[in-house]
Amino acid sequence: MSSPLLGEIIKKYEFDISDYECCQNDSKLVVAEHALYDFLKELYNMGSYHMLLDITAVDYLEYKKEQKKRFAIVYILRHQNFVNTITVKSYISDPNEGIRSVVDIYKCADWLEREAWDQYGINFQNHPNLKRVLNHQEFVGHPLRKDYPITKGQLCTKSDDLMNEMSSKLFQNGLISEKERGDTQKIVDKFMFLNLGPSHPASHGTIRTLCALDGETIVSAVSEIGYLHRGFEKSCENHTYNQIIPYTDRLNYLSAITNNVAFVKTIEEMLDLKIPDRAIFIRVILMELSRIIDHLVCLGANLVDMGALTNYWYLFNPRESVNLLLSKLTGARLTNSYARVGGMAHDLYDGFENDLLECLKEIEKGVSDTLTLVEKNRIFHDRTQNICSVSAKEALERGFCGPNLRASGAAYDMRVNNPYYYYDSFDFDMVIGSTGDIYDRLMVRFEEIKQSMGIIRQALLKLPKGAINIDNHAVILPNKERVYNTIEGTMNHFKLIFEGVKVPLKEHYSSLEAPNGELGFFVVSDGSGTPYKVKVRAPSFFMMSSFADMIKGTMIADAVINLGSINIIAGELDR
Repeated sequence: MSSPLLGEIIKKYEFDISDYECCQNDSKLVVAEHALYDFLKELYNMGSYHMLLDITAVDYLEYKKEQKKRFAIVYILRHQNFVNTITVKSYISDPNEGIRSVVDIYKCADWLEREAWDQYGINFQNHPNLKRVLNHQEFVGHPLRKDYPITKGQLCTKSDDLMNEMSSKLFQNGLISEKERGDTQKIVDKFMFLNLGPSHPASHGTIRTLCALDGETIVSAVSEIGYLHRGFEKSCENHTYNQIIPYTDRLNYLSAITNNVAFVKTIEEMLDLKIPDRAIFIRVILMELSRIIDHLVCLGANLVDMGALTNYWYLFNPRESVNLLLSKLTGARLTNSYARVGGMAHDLYDGFENDLLECLKEIEKGVSDTLTLVEKNRIFHDRTQNICSVSAKEALERGFCGPNLRASGAAYDMRVNNPYYYYDSFDFDMVIGSTGDIYDRLMVRFEEIKQSMGIIRQALLKLPKGAINIDNHAVILPNKERVYNTIEGTMNHFKLIFEGVKVPLKEHYSSLEAPNGELGFFVVSDGSGTPYKVKVRAPSFFMMSSFADMIKGTMIADAVINLGSINIIAGELDR
């Protein structure tokens, strides 16, 4: 069902809307570009679609289905009930003229619009800082356009001093005058500037934050990303659906299997496939295990940033045991490609359950030992409580999700609000904080580890027997006996490998509750075995876009542990 007031808004704009489709809790429509801004504002104010999940663009230059215009802009929004979503698309007449920015409606649109301009060259009028965000500032062209030559290499020869952004922020905060704003030397003389990163453990190695300091207090900051940009979404346009799965491992590489599942779940929904229950339960077990080890890394690394090395070993030793388990199951310790469209690569090995239960015992002990050291530790409390606090309202406006959103007091967990894979049959609690400070972000993760262990134990008890893949050789590779002994099996195998799984011509967004929050994929299919477009809704992108504002007014040391508390993973941030 659509949200109550959506029908009224659509009726009001009926002459500007085409191709309206409503399916369960998901609505899709096309809005004329001249009415787009007003329609989105109405959705926010009257329709209560307060969460902007993503903004992307599509270049239909080579699309099989004829389009009226080459470019379209796509907005994916979620209702304040955390259930209903709506995908709003608008075709753009002139990308250079573009459309009006929605930053004044949605704060998190800032970097999203910058990304769409960077990758596709669509202008956003009135945007406060429309500059590249993933590609370097000397880059020429827009790489996700279909006519961009993918073999063209463009080297960066000089760094960006970021002073344009910094001077604007200093002026907005009343720290410099209009006259000083255009004089870089005066600004440099007035403040001390410090780069946090990019080549430094405190910045996770691939993120740069330029800070203006008054003593050790950060009075203003701007962030630069893109140092790890691998062109994931461009690569997807040149590989079959199953060939893309190993690329997803490298997004959030601390919980690789969750990325696998999020992607194949999207494709399975496009194919209208129902995978076997055994495959579903295996996915749940491994996703919750991935959530645990992701949180272990976040917590262990953050405690090291505070100087607590002993806790690091308490948390990383059990994580090492899980890595060995995953290596035994999938053949890889970190980047595990285990899910497949239509099921799993293979079944669990004999003895997996016992190995997993032993890992859970180690995790329980590691978490317990760590909490013994920090729960009543005055230094830990002073370093984390009431530092870099974000309210629930602010977190929602900035696109927060997952543990960081729940730490601010917003009760949103896709496993509860939009249950999938039988999550509504498991007994577990949604973990919610109150202050949204560093302390809450860490303690929410500690408790989520305990809840995930409970889900795993329940799933093991319920784990059904049977097939792990659907019986459909248009999707799943035939077994080796058929491949080696029949011409039909050989041809079937050959065609699936070279041509890929044929996905019907459609556009679809799907997501799940990853360790860092809502991980989504917006996929455009042209009917072939290779996606026409793939866009990742990466949780880290939203967290990082807010980081500079979060650390304003704090100390340098606070900024370091705040970055750890929001758990930025550069692989999904830069893609």
